[in-house]
Amino acid sequence: MNYKKYKRVFLIVADSAGIGEEPDAALFDDVGTNTWVHTAEAVGGLNVPVMESMGIGELADIPGVKAIHDHPNAFSMRLREMSNGKDTMTGHWEMMGVYTTKPFVTFTDTGFPK
Repeated sequence: MNYKKYKRVFLIVADSAGIGEEPDAALFDDVGTNTWVHTAEAVGGLNVPVMESMGIGELADIPGVKAIHDHPNAFSMRLREMSNGKDTMTGHWEMMGVYTTKPFVTFTDTGFPK
Protein backbone atom coordinates (compact mmCIF):
# COMPACT_ATOMS: atom_id res chain seq x y z
CA MET A 1 0.00 0.00 0.00
CA ASN A 2 1.30 3.45 -0.89
CA TYR A 3 0.94 5.70 2.15
CA LYS A 4 1.02 9.45 1.67
CA LYS A 5 1.90 12.18 4.14
CA TYR A 6 -1.10 14.30 4.93
CA LYS A 7 -1.14 17.77 6.46
CA ARG A 8 -4.61 17.16 7.88
CA VAL A 9 -6.67 14.09 8.64
CA PHE A 10 -10.43 13.97 9.16
CA LEU A 11 -11.31 11.08 11.43
CA ILE A 12 -14.97 10.14 11.20
CA VAL A 13 -16.25 8.04 14.08
CA ALA A 14 -19.60 6.43 13.44
CA ASP A 15 -20.59 5.30 16.94
CA SER A 16 -22.72 2.17 17.08
CA ALA A 17 -22.06 1.47 13.41
CA GLY A 18 -19.93 -1.63 13.89
CA ILE A 19 -18.83 -3.90 11.10
CA GLY A 20 -18.38 -7.25 12.81
CA GLU A 21 -17.72 -8.73 16.20
CA GLU A 22 -14.46 -8.62 18.12
CA PRO A 23 -12.67 -11.80 19.23
CA ASP A 24 -13.85 -11.14 22.81
CA ALA A 25 -17.50 -10.66 21.76
CA ALA A 26 -18.71 -13.47 24.01
CA LEU A 27 -17.45 -11.60 27.09
CA PHE A 28 -19.84 -8.74 26.29
CA ASP A 29 -22.81 -10.76 24.92
CA ASP A 30 -22.03 -9.41 21.42
CA VAL A 31 -21.56 -12.59 19.35
CA GLY A 32 -22.79 -12.06 15.79
CA THR A 33 -22.92 -8.26 15.93
CA ASN A 34 -22.55 -6.36 12.65
CA THR A 35 -24.61 -3.18 12.43
CA TRP A 36 -23.81 -2.47 8.77
CA VAL A 37 -24.71 -5.94 7.51
CA HIS A 38 -27.79 -6.42 9.71
CA THR A 39 -29.16 -2.97 8.83
CA ALA A 40 -28.65 -3.66 5.13
CA GLU A 41 -30.40 -7.02 5.47
CA ALA A 42 -33.34 -5.43 7.31
CA VAL A 43 -33.97 -2.80 4.61
CA GLY A 44 -33.15 -4.83 1.50
CA GLY A 45 -29.70 -3.32 0.91
CA LEU A 46 -28.02 0.02 1.48
CA ASN A 47 -27.38 2.91 -0.89
CA VAL A 48 -24.31 4.62 0.56
CA PRO A 49 -22.31 5.85 -2.45
CA VAL A 50 -19.85 8.02 -0.52
CA MET A 51 -19.01 5.30 2.01
CA GLU A 52 -18.85 2.80 -0.86
CA SER A 53 -16.37 5.04 -2.70
CA MET A 54 -14.19 5.14 0.43
CA GLY A 55 -14.04 1.33 0.67
CA ILE A 56 -16.68 0.28 3.21
CA GLY A 57 -17.60 -2.65 0.94
CA GLU A 58 -14.12 -4.12 1.38
CA LEU A 59 -14.73 -4.71 5.08
CA ALA A 60 -17.80 -6.95 4.90
CA ASP A 61 -20.30 -8.37 2.44
CA ILE A 62 -22.92 -5.63 2.87
CA PRO A 63 -26.09 -6.07 0.78
CA GLY A 64 -26.34 -3.27 -1.79
CA VAL A 65 -22.73 -2.13 -1.36
CA LYS A 66 -19.95 -2.91 -3.85
CA ALA A 67 -16.33 -3.48 -2.86
CA ILE A 68 -14.37 -0.63 -4.46
CA HIS A 69 -10.67 -1.46 -4.31
CA ASP A 70 -9.35 1.79 -5.80
CA HIS A 71 -10.12 4.67 -3.45
CA PRO A 72 -7.07 6.97 -3.42
CA ASN A 73 -8.55 9.55 -1.02
CA ALA A 74 -9.50 7.22 1.81
CA PHE A 75 -8.31 4.25 3.85
CA SER A 76 -10.79 1.62 4.93
CA MET A 77 -9.92 -0.80 7.69
CA ARG A 78 -11.24 -2.64 10.68
CA LEU A 79 -9.72 -1.70 13.98
CA ARG A 80 -9.35 -4.14 16.82
CA GLU A 81 -9.52 -2.62 20.26
CA MET A 82 -6.67 -3.46 22.62
CA SER A 83 -8.06 -1.69 25.70
CA ASN A 84 -10.21 -3.43 28.27
CA GLY A 85 -13.78 -2.21 27.98
CA LYS A 86 -16.82 -1.95 25.79
CA ASP A 87 -17.93 1.64 26.31
CA THR A 88 -17.60 4.46 23.78
CA MET A 89 -15.07 6.45 25.79
CA THR A 90 -12.61 3.53 25.91
CA GLY A 91 -12.68 3.23 22.13
CA HIS A 92 -12.38 6.97 21.52
CA TRP A 93 -9.49 7.31 23.96
CA GLU A 94 -7.66 4.39 22.35
CA MET A 95 -8.00 5.94 18.87
CA MET A 96 -6.16 8.96 20.28
CA GLY A 97 -3.42 6.86 21.88
CA VAL A 98 -4.69 6.19 25.42
CA TYR A 99 -4.64 2.51 26.39
CA THR A 100 -7.20 1.67 29.09
CA THR A 101 -6.61 -1.33 31.35
CA LYS A 102 -9.55 -0.90 33.75
CA PRO A 103 -12.99 -0.66 32.12
CA PHE A 104 -15.17 2.31 32.95
CA VAL A 105 -18.41 1.70 34.85
CA THR A 106 -21.27 1.86 32.36
CA PHE A 107 -25.03 2.29 32.65
CA THR A 108 -25.30 -1.33 31.55
CA ASP A 109 -23.68 -2.22 34.89
CA THR A 110 -25.46 0.29 37.13
CA GLY A 111 -28.66 1.33 35.35
CA PHE A 112 -29.55 4.88 34.37
CA PRO A 113 -29.75 7.51 37.11
CA LYS A 114 -33.24 8.78 37.99
